[in-house]
Amino acid sequence: MKKLVVIFVLSLLVVSCKSEEKKQESNQQQKEEATLDKSYASFGKKITPEKVLTKEEIVKEYKNLQPGDTTVVKFTTTVNSVCQAKGCWMRLDLGDNEAMVKFKDYGFFMPKNIAGREVIVNGKAFVSEMSVEEQRHYAEDAGKSKEEVEAITTPKITYSFEADGVLVKK
Repeated sequence: MKKLVVIFVLSLLVVSCKSEEKKQESNQQQKEEATLDKSYASFGKKITPEKVLTKEEIVKEYKNLQPGDTTVVKFTTTVNSVCQAKGCWMRLDLGDNEAMVKFKDYGFFMPKNIAGREVIVNGKAFVSEMSVEEQRHYAEDAGKSKEEVEAITTPKITYSFEADGVLVKK
């Protein structure tokens, strides 16, 4: 009987120690999420602002990709434009170029008023060829004039990105 009591008491001690560790981990995670919530608005999959490539580093990655290649990355840059119809795509600044960002499975959309804001995107980077029709569609969504849309006459190689998570700097 004494052995059962001792085993029971030891079990309670072990369980209470593990419970305390979980509380500490949970409190730390809540503090990190609260800090993240104050600095960024989150869209799509939850991501963190750690281990992020700079604009210059992602440009080097894109230059090493061939059409059909894909790489999973997280990088930061500035938003050049957003779809004004419903926020279903955005173009990101890459210096002399742009990255065309769409959202995985159209699972989320971006606010239409974030042009000029800093973002962190997580997902798949790839190089593709964009048809004339697709370029014209995006130009219309961006609010370009009829003349600007009709001036698009040749396909172009584009830097593309499928984001599964986005953080927008507040």
